[in-house]
Amino acid sequence: MTLCTPARKTAHHKTNRPRAQRPHGPPGGPRRFRIAGADLSASVAVFLIALPLSLGIALATGAPLQSGLVAAAVGGIVAGRFGGSPLQVSGPAAGLTVVTAELIQRYGWRTTCAITVLAGLAQLGLSALRVARSALAVSPAIVHGMLAGIGVTIALAQLHIVLGGTPQSSAVDNVLGLPAQLAHIHPSALAISALTVTVLLSWPKLPGRAGRLVRKVPAALVAVAGATAVAVVAGLSVPRVDLPSWSSHALPGLPEGPVLGIAAGVLTITLVTSVQSLLSAVAVDKLVAARADRGRSIPRSHLDRELAGQGAANVVSGALGGLPVAGVAVRSVANVSAGAVSRTSTMLHGLWIVLAALLLVPALDLIPLAALAALVMVVGIQMVSITHIRTVTRHREVVVYAVTLAGVVLVGILEGVALGIAVAIAVALHRLARTRISHEERDGNPLLHVRGQLTFLAVPRLSRALHQLPQGSHVVVELDGSFMDHAAYETLSEWTSGHLARGGTVETTGPSGARIAEPAPATASDSAAPTCCRPWTPWHNHQCGELPADGPTASREGAEGPDAPAEPAETRRTSGLHLASGIGKFQRNTAPLVRDELARLAREGQRPSQLFLTCADSRLVTSMITSSGPGDLFTVRNVGNLVPLPGEESGDDSVAAAIEYAVDVLQVASITVCGHSGCGAMQALLGSGPDDLAAPRTPLRRWLRHGRPSLERMASRRHAWARISGRLPADAVEQLCLTNVVQQLEHLRAYEPVARRLAEGSLTLHGVYFHVGEAQAYLLSGTDEVHSYDDVFTRVMPTALAETDGRETQVGEADVRETARAS
Repeated sequence: MTLCTPARKTAHHKTNRPRAQRPHGPPGGPRRFRIAGADLSASVAVFLIALPLSLGIALATGAPLQSGLVAAAVGGIVAGRFGGSPLQVSGPAAGLTVVTAELIQRYGWRTTCAITVLAGLAQLGLSALRVARSALAVSPAIVHGMLAGIGVTIALAQLHIVLGGTPQSSAVDNVLGLPAQLAHIHPSALAISALTVTVLLSWPKLPGRAGRLVRKVPAALVAVAGATAVAVVAGLSVPRVDLPSWSSHALPGLPEGPVLGIAAGVLTITLVTSVQSLLSAVAVDKLVAARADRGRSIPRSHLDRELAGQGAANVVSGALGGLPVAGVAVRSVANVSAGAVSRTSTMLHGLWIVLAALLLVPALDLIPLAALAALVMVVGIQMVSITHIRTVTRHREVVVYAVTLAGVVLVGILEGVALGIAVAIAVALHRLARTRISHEERDGNPLLHVRGQLTFLAVPRLSRALHQLPQGSHVVVELDGSFMDHAAYETLSEWTSGHLARGGTVETTGPSGARIAEPAPATASDSAAPTCCRPWTPWHNHQCGELPADGPTASREGAEGPDAPAEPAETRRTSGLHLASGIGKFQRNTAPLVRDELARLAREGQRPSQLFLTCADSRLVTSMITSSGPGDLFTVRNVGNLVPLPGEESGDDSVAAAIEYAVDVLQVASITVCGHSGCGAMQALLGSGPDDLAAPRTPLRRWLRHGRPSLERMASRRHAWARISGRLPADAVEQLCLTNVVQQLEHLRAYEPVARRLAEGSLTLHGVYFHVGEAQAYLLSGTDEVHSYDDVFTRVMPTALAETDGRETQVGEADVRETARAS
């Protein structure tokens, strides 16, 4: 290994700290701009979707039709280049249709463009303040209700164009004017619209192999192109797209109108575009993570940078006479599904929009307006998502959703969102203040059960209930909640002191019935006071309040000493109590918290990110070491974390089957072999003689034969000893534990599925060593070439350096853990 020494500083050279280099960039020299094939094909797919949608949204707003193309091009090029979500596609969004249409009707097109510029500047200011993540604090029920309300408004307006008429200024007027419109239907426009809707809905459902091939062409393009062809061939007399010359394209002017009205318009566009773009960016991250390649080369969205990119795009779009720009879910989903790997696809789609706007004007002028209206109407209807309704219903937020939807349709977007926020706050306060206090008898003693959060709002009822309890009795107060404010605590403490002074006793328990106790007194008379559930209670075999302190095991050890003979029946009963108690605690405390996530995993199936192969040692808790949860790891545990070479399993194919299933079926992105200190299997290997390994007579000895290559590697002079954080191992056992991790990684490479995925670059191998006594994890450096140089295990520090926009910033343990889980 060659080490390079840094150059000396001289008076002629400044030693500025270089910017962090891109992980996949060349080591030096000029970089060549290359376009990946996946990005090129994805850009074409997105362009074919964006072109008709941009024209349709411009039509729905009443803006010049070129403005939709301008917004699509600027969104692709500017937001694509400067935004923080590489695969998100920006452009004119259906969610902005109602806002833009209202601004155009009230202030005119030129002022609306100026408002768009001001909204973009506001977004740049918000990005500088780094408040992007605060937008995620908005309840999803409000966001879904807002989008559904916008969808209803769009659908009602476009229905008039579908029928051959003209939409009114509001959703209410469109509903009231619908009977008159139905009485004067334009047959040609209705026929074109019906054809468009039919093709749009049926195209994704074409069956068979041929259907799979033709479905690669976007349904929106096929529907609009088919309707245009029918209208041209049949010679139907219907209104068509009319793109005026770019020389007469309208640019923004100085805002004209009341200051408060224009400020409200700027605020509305800023909020709607920002929230929609940020939520869409988060959704794109989830789609990328669910892709077959796991999006390993694609960074997660940087929300503040994405907000800045959207702001810059709105400034440019408004200045060039375009519609407001936001991240668009439909085009972003198409981009991710088409296999895009970088922001190049988004930028290329904007370039294709520019070329189409300059070269395809004669073809675009043939499109019937009824076809575009039908396309946008279907998009509006699809914004009322049944999945979202089910989600908010399951979380008991359907009232927030319904109020927001109704407010957007009947009053306006800003007012509807404000109503939704007010209702959401009211619902949260109601849940916080909803406390149920009940009396019952348990074992002849009064029980006061408090369900919900104890705040000052519940103090009058709590005080009344406490003073109704009989004096001098043994009272159990069961607090089934997670929060108690100061007022409630004072009330409960004062009553407890008074009840104890009158000769009574009080036992306070938590939500699982476990006793909540203060520190035990130091007096001898109080030495037997219960100490369960204190914060300092040892973790080891802790079953809070479930087993009696004078149980069989404790009493026998106290009477006869620790070396007394075992009592199998008693031990079995105690173990059974431990097991049943642990299951009961899970059902009471943990199951309600994880039920939704496990239900999702049950529906969608498991999609773990890695195969984690470790020892069966009871001291290794994989979820604790890796900060992982349900569905994250596909775990294989055996004695000694051994990976038998293919063909040497001796009739036990369990490890080989797990590797094949994880690599070929689950498509995990990485495999981790985790060893640990003080491994009993490694100690047994060191203490075994040649005969024990050559002719093993027990199942354990037969299994440990697979660790013999680790022994040979440690004794070989061809391999340097593994080091741990710069030092040699403490003893031979630790050396063998480290060597065994390296050896098992080499065994993994002998498996055909692993070798194939490694050659494709879609799989990585990792080695981990966990020191039990230190509670410290060590990561093997350079596991891609473990056989070619010294094996070094480096300590995983609780803090790490994260790169953000070329700057190095210190991040905490929680951020590192979140990043590791997301990757």
